Amino acid sequence: GENFREGIPVIMNLSEMDDADAKRLVDFAAGLVFAVHGSIERITNKVFLLSPPNVAIAAEDKQRMAENGFFNQS
Repeated sequence: GENFREGIPVIMNLSEMDDADAKRLVDFAAGLVFAVHGSIERITNKVFLLSPPNVAIAAEDKQRMAENGFFNQS
């Protein structure tokens, strides 16, 4: 949550979580995104991209993440 509030896009990979816990985390993320006027997008079934309001992610980048996966840059 802190990185997102500081304006850093966040990829949320819930693929290893059970459905009930994943739903709770998505609900939390949706509230976080709503509070700062950002956006949340589903990349794959259990991978979500949270974008702060000042960040635009190109459609090509979203497609690349969905097709080729992603990596942690922290």
